[in-house]
Amino acid sequence: MTTDELKKTSLNKFHREHGARMVPFGGWDMPVQYSGILAEHLAVRNSAGLFDVSHMGEMEVSGLQSKLFLDSLVTNDVSKMTPGRVLYTPMCYEGGTVLDDLLIYCRSDSEFLLCINASNTEKDVAWILDKASAFDCSATDASLKYCQIAIQGPQSEEILQKLVKIPLSEIAYYHFAEGTILDGPAVISRTGYTGEDGFEIYGQWDQAPNIAAAILQTGENSGLQLAGLGARDSLRLEAGFPLYGHEISDTVTPYEGGIGWTVKLKKDSDFIGRSALEAQKAQGIPRRTLFFVLNGRRIARAGTSVYSGDQCIGEVVSGTQSPILNQPIGSAVIRRDFVSSDNLEVDLRGKRYAIRRVKPPIHKNA
Repeated sequence: MTTDELKKTSLNKFHREHGARMVPFGGWDMPVQYSGILAEHLAVRNSAGLFDVSHMGEMEVSGLQSKLFLDSLVTNDVSKMTPGRVLYTPMCYEGGTVLDDLLIYCRSDSEFLLCINASNTEKDVAWILDKASAFDCSATDASLKYCQIAIQGPQSEEILQKLVKIPLSEIAYYHFAEGTILDGPAVISRTGYTGEDGFEIYGQWDQAPNIAAAILQTGENSGLQLAGLGARDSLRLEAGFPLYGHEISDTVTPYEGGIGWTVKLKKDSDFIGRSALEAQKAQGIPRRTLFFVLNGRRIARAGTSVYSGDQCIGEVVSGTQSPILNQPIGSAVIRRDFVSSDNLEVDLRGKRYAIRRVKPPIHKNA
């Protein structure tokens, strides 16, 4: 796919004007880095980083049976949501593997905003529209209605508060509020994908350049830096957050991917994939996800085989260099009976290297 064929967020010109290195990602032309992944990663950990995540998809669901519909669609419990809450949840196929993981924003008992992964937007929209047809509600693809800009890091609240009237300190983790930014409507949430405090601003699509410029100017004396997809990936892996297509996918169930806590088998509503997930839990989950550190400088990339003795027991699904630890880190999906083993190795070009299990967040527990 050529650059001309790639989709572009409304910040595309902004990225290029600020020296971003652009790469194709999920069909979009996106910035992988500006000053460099290391500097951007450290800025988020120590002060703040500004990300364009407008490539993420959005859907609006409304109507009398909206909550009932969403509860049938995802594994987590939507019925307990109240206005202002955000819910993280997988959406599964009938066989229990993951179609996507998403965020659900409860605006009222009959109005919801969904945030879905950029690479999955087309299939998610088709899936959701099809399933919604059986309920008294409407679902609309609103991906080009909203821009999404994330500011992450310990200085995020102080920087963003100068631009909004919403008292940000009153927004709890996995909650949101609706107000304005630069006189335009905005949904401001506090979820994050970096392991640091921060906010997501869902503004009007064409207002993204003004919003990003205002935040960048406001934070220039606080160490704020523009950050790209490279730092976003290293930050989320240090924090132990899953990425679709890696820790979770259409071949991995939520239990296997390390997010079994999102599967509410006891909720009142039936949901897609429930029978398969009940069976897997009853029979014993065959694989588990673990996070690890690796001595030396060689990174174990996705697809690298994991061994215990002479047995290949799984494979790496994510791997990168941790800027905080200054050593390689990663995650792997392996056979359940080896998760607690102290004798795990990865095969890098025919040579074995020991890996050490670590509980996320990796950069704090290694």
